[in-house]
Amino acid sequence: MNSLKFHFGYNKRQRNGILFLLLIIVLLQTVFFFVDFSSNETINLSEKEIALFQKEFDSLKAIELENEKFKVYLFNPNFITDFKGYQLGMSIEEIDRLHSYRKKGSYVNSIRQFQEVTKIGDSLLNIISPYFKFPEWATTKKTFQKNELTNSVKKLIVKQDINAIEASDLRIVNGIGEKLADRIIAYRTRLRGFSFDNQLYEVWNIDKEVIDRVLQRFEVVKPPVIQKININEATFKQVLAIVYIDYELTKKIFNYRDEVAEIQSLEELKKIDGFPIEKFNRIALYLVAE
Repeated sequence: MNSLKFHFGYNKRQRNGILFLLLIIVLLQTVFFFVDFSSNETINLSEKEIALFQKEFDSLKAIELENEKFKVYLFNPNFITDFKGYQLGMSIEEIDRLHSYRKKGSYVNSIRQFQEVTKIGDSLLNIISPYFKFPEWATTKKTFQKNELTNSVKKLIVKQDINAIEASDLRIVNGIGEKLADRIIAYRTRLRGFSFDNQLYEVWNIDKEVIDRVLQRFEVVKPPVIQKININEATFKQVLAIVYIDYELTKKIFNYRDEVAEIQSLEELKKIDGFPIEKFNRIALYLVAE
């Protein structure tokens, strides 16, 4: 009997506890539905404060992006791993081609060779190639081979004497046609032969680049022997016929000769007002003071 009462008493306390919890839940729901928790109070921020907040937010965001940004340092492209190639933007096929090439024991020694091996596109190559760092021996070897090739080409071209060729010989030069070839030969005739290589640049209306190509094949091997005129005995017409002396300079030379009676040295011509000093060596090819 006592045990039965105890059991009944326990059930009653349990029921009371449940009823108490239900009461609390009902009260909370009532408060939730009938009490307004929203606030009518508004927070007013000025445009200046909003701008400062936005600036601070952008600054923090920029720092975060900079920290996350993938940075590339100088590297030897021969040792690009799968992960490194992926970071650089290379495709799996391009990376595999490089690895297959390296397995043969071969090395990429130039940007051009890297593209030939990997078949990488020009746009991506232009982005990543500035970070390539090849070993010094590869760069030195490349320069040596280039110089060696240049020297070999030079040896193959045996220059001919510019004073012994014909107009047809000049036409093998790129940029030299029939008219230009005839013009060069005509100027050579007026000079009575080229004495210096750079006299070719004096030929009328021919580009410097064309003459540069001419001088790659031709040069003054044997300077002409020019019969010089005695300035003290020369006639006005003889002096005027010299390529580097015009009519006005001829008059000044003869006026000076009349004043001094006899020119003792050709250097005296430099005293004449307006004498072209820069052409003295050219003029001295044709005159002598005796």
